[in-house]
Amino acid sequence: MPVNDNVDQGLEKKMNKSLSSNSKVKHFNQQESLFHSYADFEETPTWAAVVTVLGYAILSALGWLRDFLRNIGFEEKKTANDPNPKDFVPLYQSYECFYTRNLYTRIRDVFNQPIASVAGAKVEVMERLSDDFNWTFKFSGKKLPSINLGSYNYLGFAENQGPCSEQAIKSIETYGVTTTSTRHELGNQQYMKELECLMAEYLNLEDCIAFGMGFATNALNIPTLAGKGDLILSDRLNHTSLILGARLSGAAVHTFDHNNIQDLESKLRDAIIHGQPRTCRPWKKILIIVEGVYSMEGSLCKLPEIIGLKKKYKAYLYVDEAHSIGAIGPRGRGVVDYWKVNPNDIDIHMGTFTKSFGSAGGYLAGKKTLIDHIRVYSHSACYSSSMSAPIVHQIISALSIIMGRDGTNDGQKRIQQLACNVRYFRRQLVDMGFIVYGNDNSPVVPVMIFMPAKIAAVNREMLKRGCAVVTVGFPATALTESRVRFCISAGHTKKMLDHALRSMDEVGHLVSLRYSKQNHHRRWHELNHADYDKEYLS
Repeated sequence: MPVNDNVDQGLEKKMNKSLSSNSKVKHFNQQESLFHSYADFEETPTWAAVVTVLGYAILSALGWLRDFLRNIGFEEKKTANDPNPKDFVPLYQSYECFYTRNLYTRIRDVFNQPIASVAGAKVEVMERLSDDFNWTFKFSGKKLPSINLGSYNYLGFAENQGPCSEQAIKSIETYGVTTTSTRHELGNQQYMKELECLMAEYLNLEDCIAFGMGFATNALNIPTLAGKGDLILSDRLNHTSLILGARLSGAAVHTFDHNNIQDLESKLRDAIIHGQPRTCRPWKKILIIVEGVYSMEGSLCKLPEIIGLKKKYKAYLYVDEAHSIGAIGPRGRGVVDYWKVNPNDIDIHMGTFTKSFGSAGGYLAGKKTLIDHIRVYSHSACYSSSMSAPIVHQIISALSIIMGRDGTNDGQKRIQQLACNVRYFRRQLVDMGFIVYGNDNSPVVPVMIFMPAKIAAVNREMLKRGCAVVTVGFPATALTESRVRFCISAGHTKKMLDHALRSMDEVGHLVSLRYSKQNHHRRWHELNHADYDKEYLS
């Protein structure tokens, strides 16, 4: 079916109608309620799991054979050698090195791909060539224009022109690029206070503190909230930054099955009944840590039920909204907005500015007494440099647009456009017979590919068709759960999404990715496009 450019124009006209702010939010809620479901995880077909494990077994066997050939001098060694004497503890872990040189290197060209443009809806990927099977690369000088389906540019604020960029550039003229100091010394600029006040207002919370790095916001601040004698209950699929922060805290860490409320309640009940190991003393406090949108699964946490358990068992709740703030909910306020819960029912709100705001850094928000405690005891606040002026002004400008403080409805239009794009893209992938993980409203759209050989094949073939995607495999996922992860943006037009869907249809047919048992396997041209177009414009 040919792409109709008039659809984009029709959408623009429709969204530019002089509707009031309240009626737009009401319309958004009506649309969202149609898809107000929990995440769907279709089971991996048994045959696909078996073939995937066999594939890894064959690759490992070939790897051991090649290691043997390298050791006897038949094949050239290209790996780094441990500089320490033989009687030292090895500097490198043996299996990690084995995996890197024999499995990862074979498909290294599809990872860490450099770009040479703004990471907006479209991006230019720098072509790399290798004549030694991906041990080394050379740039060809060619740039491959592609639709960007891998960046977390949810609201389309990753731009080099427009009000956000202008404010960031002007801030350099006033403040320079850096304060060269921490906030505990001479780096506490006025714009930092402005950002924190604005973010607290946006979240309807008492106070907020911002940091220069999203990963460090979790890793270096969880230790200020929990310690020895405390218990952390962490979702099994939580991000590495949350896992690292929990380990650094010194608290006991127990995991519960992903989004499994029954398992979480069982862990809470056991913790209260049995207390600490050996002594049976009560835990000083119990901290539940979950994510709003899980970045690899596309699922949303079951926040209302988790809040119910938190109140029932007198625990504390830490919610990481890195992938949900700005991208989920009728006003873009994350899963709190999506589930319409009271933000004060969550003790610690965490989020990043790296994604929906098109900048860098992270924040923690909550009660003023809690945030004041973090300001004093956080290693991130004490030892890291204050945030750069252009970084902060990019956030302030984007946040002002989202809140409507710029006098326009551009922020609300971006939120609605993202929700519309997500439903349009997800639904067609499902209807074509792909196994798609996650919630219907999640901007993270994982499509399962399972087998290791298909990780590279899907990435390369999509790039040939002008789509830059992210493919992920073990150890970032379970051994049998390799996937291609699409990240949808408000900056994507219908024409871009149709091109991506057509490309995925072709690649899925080429490498056999239609695994679903719940949905019929159909090609993209066989779908009823009038139905999707009607929904897109509604």
